Amino acid sequence: MKALVLAGGTGSRLRPITHTAAKQLVPVANKPVLFYGIESIVEAGITDIGVVVGDTAAEIRAALGDGSRFGARVTYLPQERPLGLAHAVSVARDWLGEDDFVMYLGDNFIVGGITGFVESFRARRPDAGLLLTKVDDPRAFGVAELGPDGDVVRLEEKPSAPRSDLALVGVYFFTSAVHAAVAALTPSARGELEITDAIQGLIDAGRTVRATTITGYWKDTGNAHDMLEVNRSVLEGLERCVEGEVDDASKIIGRVRIERGARIERSRIVGPAVIGAGTVVRDSRIGPSTSIAEDCTITGSEVESSIILRGAGIDRAGRIEDSLIGRSVQVTGVAEAPRGHRLVLGDHSRIHIAA
Repeated sequence: MKALVLAGGTGSRLRPITHTAAKQLVPVANKPVLFYGIESIVEAGITDIGVVVGDTAAEIRAALGDGSRFGARVTYLPQERPLGLAHAVSVARDWLGEDDFVMYLGDNFIVGGITGFVESFRARRPDAGLLLTKVDDPRAFGVAELGPDGDVVRLEEKPSAPRSDLALVGVYFFTSAVHAAVAALTPSARGELEITDAIQGLIDAGRTVRATTITGYWKDTGNAHDMLEVNRSVLEGLERCVEGEVDDASKIIGRVRIERGARIERSRIVGPAVIGAGTVVRDSRIGPSTSIAEDCTITGSEVESSIILRGAGIDRAGRIEDSLIGRSVQVTGVAEAPRGHRLVLGDHSRIHIAA
């Protein structure tokens, strides 16, 4: 069995972070989201992994290498443009051959991994296996309708009037039967080859499509809010580990990981939180659910429930919360409240200013 990991896409919902970084490499608890998926796949016993890459191919290659660090063998499959999930399957057609495979969206996060789902697919071996989860607003997802026997009878992509509240999680299992269904597709109204249409084609052809409804934690980390929520969830499982330097005037409370080379001076760190290597926290308070990457500087500030990426600096900025701050960003406070705000913002930036 092989794994097909999708790591292309533009990451439009995470702009401006993804103007300069692959969305799959934005870190959660100081580890790229993509790594969690790769580790789950290898843990399930699948080591032959194809990674579909697009414009950020060089960055993805630099991060994953040949896969040996994960105990896997990685093959890179270029996709000229992100034209749908089924298009990614067609790009990988020759590499997949006649093997069964799991398709894993690289920006998805499933607590507990996929080992049990892989074992179930191998044992029952339907033509397609889907993971579903109940959602409050199914209109934003692919939606499945189940028959009385639990098999999938109908799929719709982002329906205006959903027939159920069961959304497709970004993990799919297929036999080689899917390739004929993909080859028969025409682009949808969105101009994409939809995987939901391919699976519906299997259903219409009398193939077996089974689904498992998961009750554990799942998130598509495609926007900042969900990324912060996943960060909070991962940090809940953090174990305390202090390898950096902490002076006598500082206090470390709860499950905090301070990586080697970090320095904490006259500060208070309340877990769960992680402080990256080479980062300096001085005269500050770091609150729960915060991940600070390597080589950052936090001075005279308070940060809580946030993700701070590599090389960022926060200096006398008051309280920062529920924020995603990009690489090498500098946030600096002012002595007096300004009469006006001076801003330099990139395309698609979003800011919140007190009136």
